[in-house]
Amino acid sequence: MGNRDAFLRRMEQVLDNQWLTNNGPMVQEFEQRIAEHLGVKHCVAMCNGTIALEIAIRALGLSGEVIVPSWTFVATAHALYWQDIMPVFADIDPVTHNLDPAAVRRMITPRTSGIIGVHLWGRAAPVEELRAIADEHGLRLMFDAAHAFGSTYQGQSIGRFGECEVLSFHATKAFNTMEGGAVVTNNDELAEAMRLMRNFGFKGYDNVIHPGTNGKMIEACAAMGLANLDGFSEVVAANVRNHAAYREALAGIPGISLLDYDPAERNSHHYVVIEVDESCPVTRDDIIVALHAENILARKYFWPGCHMMKPYRDLFPHAGLLLEHTRFVAERVVVLPNGAALTEEVIATVADTLRVLATDIRP
Repeated sequence: MGNRDAFLRRMEQVLDNQWLTNNGPMVQEFEQRIAEHLGVKHCVAMCNGTIALEIAIRALGLSGEVIVPSWTFVATAHALYWQDIMPVFADIDPVTHNLDPAAVRRMITPRTSGIIGVHLWGRAAPVEELRAIADEHGLRLMFDAAHAFGSTYQGQSIGRFGECEVLSFHATKAFNTMEGGAVVTNNDELAEAMRLMRNFGFKGYDNVIHPGTNGKMIEACAAMGLANLDGFSEVVAANVRNHAAYREALAGIPGISLLDYDPAERNSHHYVVIEVDESCPVTRDDIIVALHAENILARKYFWPGCHMMKPYRDLFPHAGLLLEHTRFVAERVVVLPNGAALTEEVIATVADTLRVLATDIRP
């Protein structure tokens, strides 16, 4: 939640301003602060990350087919399909969980107009390889950076890559505005188009110059974002401590490995991801059931992959034949609880539960 008093002070300003929405001063300050934080020219704040995806896709002029991973939150695919653009699912690297450039190449057709890379778990997608593919085939390249606020790639803040990057500030994220999102870009024309599109295409009073929708962030959400931005480093520090505590507590449990983060790059460490392999005496699904029975709200995450969800499983009934690594990872992953409110005692309880399941020997 960040600093409650800081948020309430911001909300007092919102009420005193009597300006609740429509690009108010809180949103303008929020956009400026986010752009400065990420080192980009433009931050276009939106009401949520899904609308931000849809507006970015439309602003880039994507059409026909766009290549995306199946191993992502379904909004990545829905944002395309909602606009009569077909998401084409490419396989992932089983080690990084991000798009495999070789798989992307295999899915390109004459109808392909773009690629959306996803920085899963805040770990950068293969930016340079995807850029090379996009340049070679004349494709637009953007990134879904919903997991990646505060992350870096080769020492540079994620947000600077592709033609634009889409952020989610949903309440479940390490940095949140309660509900919200944004598109960040260094492209002046693209930013201007998206600002028009998020406000019905209005440029001044009674002057609509572009097709648009209602994608605006409200002042209350910007107030939450500004309060949380000031405390973001403390959230990250807590997540880093939690991740280290999980690493120690989970050590030696048969068949369970903890996904780690590159120490040379920044990451919010928000996602505590374990993989359950074939040497574990119980299945991944058994583990989920047992954890839930103990009120430990672990998740499979992205199961069973977008290609197995409606409407895509009907449109592409044989897509799984080309998504071997997606299926492999989807059957192994569990995401454990994390966040600044989590204590080491709770982490120890989660690990003890997993150890009992995997060894049937109480520590």
